[in-house]
Amino acid sequence: MRRGSAREYDFADPMMKTTPFLTNPRKIEAHSTPACIIQIYGGPLGRRVELTTQEITIGRDDINSIAVPLQTVSRRHARIFSKDARHHVEDLESTNGTFVNDVEVLGPTPLKNGDLIKCGGAVFKFIGGGDVEALYHEEIHRLTITDGLTQIANKRHFSEFLEREIARAARHLRPLSLVMLDVDHFKNVNDQHGHLAGDRVLCGIAAIVAAQVRSDELLARCGGEEFAVVLPETPIEGALQFCERIRTLIENATFADDGETLRVTVSLGVTTMIPGDTLASFVERADALLYKAKGEGRNRTCAE
Repeated sequence: MRRGSAREYDFADPMMKTTPFLTNPRKIEAHSTPACIIQIYGGPLGRRVELTTQEITIGRDDINSIAVPLQTVSRRHARIFSKDARHHVEDLESTNGTFVNDVEVLGPTPLKNGDLIKCGGAVFKFIGGGDVEALYHEEIHRLTITDGLTQIANKRHFSEFLEREIARAARHLRPLSLVMLDVDHFKNVNDQHGHLAGDRVLCGIAAIVAAQVRSDELLARCGGEEFAVVLPETPIEGALQFCERIRTLIENATFADDGETLRVTVSLGVTTMIPGDTLASFVERADALLYKAKGEGRNRTCAE
């Protein structure tokens, strides 16, 4: 059953589900290619460093094996080393900490295939199992359609997906709704708490919304603090219900920042496709409604 004006929506705990956009890792036979890490956010995307030496370091200084010229990265931030036939990561008393899958590293931490390593504003993916070469090329493809920070679809994938859904909806005379969402006063979060806190807020919002998005729908980050949700087979009544639910969830959520809790709100614009709509006209109309919501006081949904 699809979303509609008479349908009771089943909302689960937003933090207990993974992003529907992500696919399950496939099992591949072991291969002799060395393990590696790939930079997926905060620098040259796709940079690959093979872990062929006993130790590599990550930091802002050029003396590191991987130099990341970001102020949120310490001069010597973290190291990855081999021990007992496994690779481990260890924080080097950095200012902003090192995280594996969003859990802070408090000592030498073993890595497994697919782990995300966050050093300040830089994110790396560890590939250490199966056919490393095949997994590397698979990850490079993912980088073309995935936002490295939030791990949801990026603007390119959003445009391609929405264009296909517009054609399908027109061909079969089916409803299609589009939601544009923007974080209110996001600049204040960055200015007052720093960009790492802003990143945590964006990831938290992505997780909350992703938990409400079905497998045939799409959540994307369209740039900065703006997100989009494509809702096939959904009339405006169901789309509005969806918007109000996620607006309330975000308003009531708290985001941690070094012991402090941050709260934010979002503004949303939602519209449904009309005959003759193109990608540009559809997005433009949803964007206009989003900015109408901001102009009317924020923390609200404007629909058409």
